Amino acid sequence: MLSREDSRRLAQLERQLRRDDPEFCARMTSGRLESPPARRPSLSLILTAVVIWVAALILGVLGWWVAAAAAAFFATVVVAAAVLRRPSGRPRRITPDQLPPDY
Repeated sequence: MLSREDSRRLAQLERQLRRDDPEFCARMTSGRLESPPARRPSLSLILTAVVIWVAALILGVLGWWVAAAAAAFFATVVVAAAVLRRPSGRPRRITPDQLPPDY
C-alpha cells in the first residue's frame, strides 16, 4: 500500500506523463497488450510420446496388456504436458478495474 505522499507523487507523475506524451498514455490505457509469439510443443516431448506409443503397441501385440495400457497412459500424459506448456497465444486484456484511478 502506498502512503498518501507516494500516491500524490505518483498522481503528479501520471499527470505530467499525460501532458508530455499523450500517445504513449493512450497506448497504455487502450486495454490491449501485444500477444506473445505462439510456441510449438516441444519436439523432444512429442518424440518421447511417439516412442512410448510404439512400445505400447508392441507390448499389446505381445500380450502384455497391463504394461501396454500403462505405456499408453504415460504417452498420453506426455502429449498433454506438451500441449499444456504452450501459451494460449491470445493477447491479455486489462479490465477497467485493473487500471489505477484518475486523480
